Amino acid sequence: MKKTKLDTGFGSLQWFIFLIANSLTIPIIVGQVFQLSPLEISGLMQRTFLVVGVSSLLSGWLGHRLPIPDGPAGIWLGVFTLMGQMAVVQGIDKAGGSLQLLEGAMLLTGIILIIVGLTGWMNKLLKLFTPLVNGVYLTILGFQLSGMFLKGMIGGSDKSTKIQPGIVILSFAIFILVLALSVWGKGWLKSYAVLIGMVVGSIAFILFFGSQPMPKTSSIISLPDVFAWGMPKLDAGMFVSSIMVTFVLISSIIASVAAMKQVFSEKANESTPALEMRKEGSLKSSGIISGIGTILSSVFSTVGVVPFSVAAGFVRMTGQSRMLPFYIASISLAAISFFPKVYSLFAMLPGPIAYAAMLASFTSMAGIGISSVLKEPLDQRRLTILSTALSLGTGVMFLPQAVFSALPTVLQYVFSNGVMVGMLVALIFEQIWRPKKVEMKIKNKDNEIAV
Repeated sequence: MKKTKLDTGFGSLQWFIFLIANSLTIPIIVGQVFQLSPLEISGLMQRTFLVVGVSSLLSGWLGHRLPIPDGPAGIWLGVFTLMGQMAVVQGIDKAGGSLQLLEGAMLLTGIILIIVGLTGWMNKLLKLFTPLVNGVYLTILGFQLSGMFLKGMIGGSDKSTKIQPGIVILSFAIFILVLALSVWGKGWLKSYAVLIGMVVGSIAFILFFGSQPMPKTSSIISLPDVFAWGMPKLDAGMFVSSIMVTFVLISSIIASVAAMKQVFSEKANESTPALEMRKEGSLKSSGIISGIGTILSSVFSTVGVVPFSVAAGFVRMTGQSRMLPFYIASISLAAISFFPKVYSLFAMLPGPIAYAAMLASFTSMAGIGISSVLKEPLDQRRLTILSTALSLGTGVMFLPQAVFSALPTVLQYVFSNGVMVGMLVALIFEQIWRPKKVEMKIKNKDNEIAV
């Protein structure tokens, strides 16, 4: 009994750290892009914690019913970054209008997701997102986010352009520690690898490099603002972009659920039919709850959330697959958003250490994506689609933003995002380049031999 409670406590703490680490960086990035004040960034962080906590709880309880937390979506972050860069070019006074357009886009996307879930279209769209499409999405997303985390480990996300060798060495030491514990650790060392890495890394960081002063807050309890950026707006460009983003979010939902079920199957040796029986209900409810989460993101003016695909890598690495610790962590994250002193304290966690611990979790994401691709034989057709999608998707990441400035706004949203480009290439090729029906010939030959 005591061991179960202890496991629940440590598991909840590790999930909590995972949620914090995945939520901390986004408000800072958005704040830098839109040149928000420290007070505005603090408010954005508060609202992010609330939305992530509530949305994760609803998803695990009423949605997919799996330990997959919701978090700021990479595709939304890409749209936010693009809009912020455009606002800075056009004049910082227009940044507020851009944020209101983003609120409107998230509101519309949330409504579309709910409609897709209620009508059962999610299961029809499932046919479009084959193992190859899901694998391309997970692999490119892993590449894109790993690049961001690696940049954070070496201090590239800070305002200072000077890299401190000591911080880089410590960050990579924590990365190796978490990775080693997750691969070769036994028992609780393996289960709590991320938590151990965060604790050890934070203590070492404070001892060697000191800590930032805690922000002063006068109030004990603070309620998050509603529509902090103003009332939502929508234009033609954001309307079309919302539809495009919806398809990417649906792909993310399907890929996240499929990746987690794949991890569960590996652990429990479940058969594929057993997983298929749960697919319809879980996907329908996942679409509805994801729509609600996206609407909450609009109402509380934060980056739109989506089920985190990387959670599969986290569960595979730590073995934290129980739902109770996940629920406790989600409720705790939402609760601290009402206490400025508490979430300000967590905001002081060293960024490079959080990046290092999370990068270790992301290493298996590309592996899960590749495993998804390999569910079916890699013939010439699938190999060509895979290589083309990966080449174009990752290639876009290396292009400067100025390359897309001459394109219409709608096309900028699409073609400047490597994940969206790679996924769309794989999806389109899968539909227009149909596989040859050679299976029947092979079966007929087998029958002739048998006779």
